[in-house]
Amino acid sequence: MLSGSNNGYQQHTNSSNATNSISSSSSGRRVAAAAGGTHRFRKGNNNSRFPSENGGFVRVSGDKPPTRCTDFDMAYFQSYSHVGIHEEMIKDRIRTETYRAAITQYQSSIAGKVVVDVGCGTGILSIFCALAGAKRVYAVDASEIAIQANEVVKANNLSDKVIVLHGRVEDVEIEEEVDVIISEWMGYMLLYESMLGSVVVARDRWLKPGGLILPSHASLYMAPITHTERYSESIDFWRNVYGIDMSAMLPLAKQCAFEEPSVETITGENVLTWPFVVKHVDCYTITTQELESVTARYKFTSMMRAPLHGFAFWFDVEFSGPAIFPINSHTQSPPSSISASDMNSLGSIQSKKRAKSDEALVLSTAPEEPPTHWQQTLLYFYDPIEVNQDQVIEGSVTLSQSKENARFLNIHLEYASAGRSFVKESVMR
Repeated sequence: MLSGSNNGYQQHTNSSNATNSISSSSSGRRVAAAAGGTHRFRKGNNNSRFPSENGGFVRVSGDKPPTRCTDFDMAYFQSYSHVGIHEEMIKDRIRTETYRAAITQYQSSIAGKVVVDVGCGTGILSIFCALAGAKRVYAVDASEIAIQANEVVKANNLSDKVIVLHGRVEDVEIEEEVDVIISEWMGYMLLYESMLGSVVVARDRWLKPGGLILPSHASLYMAPITHTERYSESIDFWRNVYGIDMSAMLPLAKQCAFEEPSVETITGENVLTWPFVVKHVDCYTITTQELESVTARYKFTSMMRAPLHGFAFWFDVEFSGPAIFPINSHTQSPPSSISASDMNSLGSIQSKKRAKSDEALVLSTAPEEPPTHWQQTLLYFYDPIEVNQDQVIEGSVTLSQSKENARFLNIHLEYASAGRSFVKESVMR
């Protein structure tokens, strides 16, 4: 751990204060940058002020953190100190260039304005904003990668504009309102990692009325999928191994392969129906309470005869101003007056309208789009279900923050088809 004024870096005196960063765990999964799942804002008497004398970098410390930083959080922040995580994200050209395009598109809202980058990582989005003419950018991150971010800022002669704050967004002090919040907060299945809560905290603490949030909206989708090749590879392989019957391995093989969600890339050919919108997020109005648990009922009609191997989840995010009529704002399930099938159709139409909008820029992780590092998240059944064309598949899904670690995502899936009902529970760790 570095310290000392020669680095523009103040001594960190409280191990509970960590920040917001975007990255992944040792397994390579992306993790977010809020702490603990509880987000309360407190204007405290932190020891640090900014900018520092030596390049705009400040390490934040204080006597009483507003939220508890757990051992899970500390391990999470530490995982973001590895350069490989940031390399993977930056090399995802769909992700990085879409953010740069959004900054360019909203340059008139950024130039001469104050920006906060929640979970800045290496600082690339902060630098994009500074180059777009931002008056000042607060780059906030809890991981030690903030040290490198500060060096990157200095190397690009932007220390007069970009101020790197090493601490959680719940803890750091910014003594002015901001015009823009930018953050790459999305995890697998959109909500894994719980980083959106930190964006909400930043919004409620600092964003001016009418301010801009990038991205502004997000939608989580699900659809039933068929994936015979993947099932054969992982399961059917054991039926005949070099002429030896190893089918006794099948129960264990199914558990090991399909107990937890799998992050992988599929194509549109694997998808059996139009997708369903599980959750629409308006970043201008969403609350942290809404993120604790999301439940939706779905109803699909298969477009073909095929084995149903499970469900895929993916998301898109939209870069636009505050919605006049936010969809799904402060709700966790469709209104009782709207059927699941109607909501499914409505969700598909809304998605297409957003994607075709002349104004809205959309970053999509859908199977039919070019692949990103998020890929898709698949929840496989232990045994496939044969479905016919036009056969109905219905049920419900609940995604909730784990009580063990709010960064984990509990998944409770109920599904039924042709008179048979099933339940699958899983944890995304």
